[in-house]
Amino acid sequence: MSKQPYYITTAIAYTSRKPHIGNSYEIVLSDALARFKRMQGYDVFFQTGTDEHGQKIEEYAAAADVSPKEYVDKVAGEIKDICDCLNTTYDKFIRTTDEDHEKAVQKIFKALYDKGDIYKSEYEGWYCVPCESFFTDSQLVDGKCPDCGREVKKEKEETYFFKLSKYQKQLEEYIEENPNFIYPESRKKEMINNFIKPGLQDLCVSRSTFKWGVPVPFDDKHVVYVWIDALSNYITSLGYDPDGSGELYKKYWPANVHIIGKDILRFHTIYWPIMLMALGEPLPKQVFGHPWLLSGNDKMSKSRGNVIYADDLCNRFGVDAVRYYLLSEMPHAQDGTITYETIIERFNSDLANTLGNLVNRTVAMNNKYFDGVIQSPDAVEDIDNELKEMALSTLGEVTKLLDTYKVSDALSKIFDLAKRCNKYIDETMPWALAKDEEKKARLGTVLYNLLEGIRFIAVLLEPFMPETSVKILEQIGTDVNTLESLAEFGAVKAGDKVGVATPLFSRLDMEKTLAEIEASLPKVEEETEEEEKEIIGLAEIQYDDFAKVELRVCEVVDCKPIKKAKKLLELTLNDGTKEPRTVASGIAKWYKPEELIGKKVIVVANLAPRTLCGVESHGMILAGEITEDDIKVAFVDGLPAGTQLS
Repeated sequence: MSKQPYYITTAIAYTSRKPHIGNSYEIVLSDALARFKRMQGYDVFFQTGTDEHGQKIEEYAAAADVSPKEYVDKVAGEIKDICDCLNTTYDKFIRTTDEDHEKAVQKIFKALYDKGDIYKSEYEGWYCVPCESFFTDSQLVDGKCPDCGREVKKEKEETYFFKLSKYQKQLEEYIEENPNFIYPESRKKEMINNFIKPGLQDLCVSRSTFKWGVPVPFDDKHVVYVWIDALSNYITSLGYDPDGSGELYKKYWPANVHIIGKDILRFHTIYWPIMLMALGEPLPKQVFGHPWLLSGNDKMSKSRGNVIYADDLCNRFGVDAVRYYLLSEMPHAQDGTITYETIIERFNSDLANTLGNLVNRTVAMNNKYFDGVIQSPDAVEDIDNELKEMALSTLGEVTKLLDTYKVSDALSKIFDLAKRCNKYIDETMPWALAKDEEKKARLGTVLYNLLEGIRFIAVLLEPFMPETSVKILEQIGTDVNTLESLAEFGAVKAGDKVGVATPLFSRLDMEKTLAEIEASLPKVEEETEEEEKEIIGLAEIQYDDFAKVELRVCEVVDCKPIKKAKKLLELTLNDGTKEPRTVASGIAKWYKPEELIGKKVIVVANLAPRTLCGVESHGMILAGEITEDDIKVAFVDGLPAGTQLS
């Protein structure tokens, strides 16, 4: 009987720089799911890879004084090394600079053009280089990119557009008919309400202002833009060809699931499915948008000095310990956190104490009391039943949770079984049984039940902690490691011998380990009191220029969040006139609405009105950037609302 195919993908990593541990969560999550599906008997094809074209790469390469290809070769190598370091079992590592991928992308572009779904026009708008996205005036937040908050620049260029708008209704109908296409539900609502319902605009799919990309096959002035280039990887890797696809594509497409970060969900649930609709190809069965892994409470950033790398963690804590932390610490739909302190805490409590201690003392007792020989479980008592029942039910619970990508909860169920085994030791007290010769049979039964319970744990841990799973099975003296073997309690063979009791995880000294980590981190030069921070100002202006700016004291009479923009607050101001003034300000990260009511602020009062996320803003509140991540509003006291400053 042939195995049922199962195709799972990660997003492909952008080759701008070495990925931090937050980027690595996705590959470990996908690997755990792929491993479990293989254990279930599926014919799994697991893909990851790298996205290697674009203006940002061209600029990075120029700064490094190397060619774009040399630059991406280096970074792609680092990304692949991290995937390997984390013991991931991908079947295909695709690079968008692969020759077969580039040729397929050209064919896809031409097929869409020939169909009339791609057309040439001119685009003028605001461009964000890091996000590789164009935005209209209304989409900007405080004049900056709505996605990353960085500066944008005005660009006008000839480009090719893809008719997203043509397929809006078809996409809406598909999502309605396939309620699990976008998962979880909260992400689906976000896509529908924030992006689809407001109306889809045709998408820019070529660029002419840089050369590092796949050339448009019929227009050498243009390169294919990221959306068609990068997103197509999921099918080009399988041998997709508009003129006739290969057997691999026919076998594995449509993908069972795309595992992607929540920040790129829009591209995978709007752009990508519409591209497939236009090509006449089936859509992926599901797109799962996972949360972020934060460093403490912040996204990881080199500028914040909080970047943690997977290979560094693996070298210090071990691969399986890192995999365990990543998979257990991430909630299903909320952002997870990582700090060195919490890694050490979880290492000691879960891995060294709960799991490691259970295996170590069970194997040690079997060696001590029976010279390692596993006994027959003949002296059964009622107290054994609860442990057996819990072991037998755990596979079903884990399977159900993994089907909905609740990986952290699945791991918790496995460790609940480990905790129950530890409780069983406390209940049965093997050391006390060993003192009574007449209770040797009962002692043998207790240790057998523990060994079998540990076997269940080891088998279930294989997708998450594969090396640890093998070590446990070796120590308890069995090679029975299939999911099918968990249908019955009793696969460990009496008469076999356990191995040597070797600690799986040795407890870490918190203070010592943190000190070692601190010593290994790059030193950051601190500013001395004598050193002045360089302040870079704008160009010199004349007095007449300044005289054109009206600065007015305003009192905040009301304040509320703007639903369409997490960064914006809508403030109602008393500016000394009869009519209230409305201002939209990107300060939501630093101030709660209720904190601002009654405060007096300084407003640039004679700015031309701008519409930001549906709110017409009349002015700008003055604020100062203390650091990259700290903004303070300039409050004033003692001046009535309406006072003009000069």
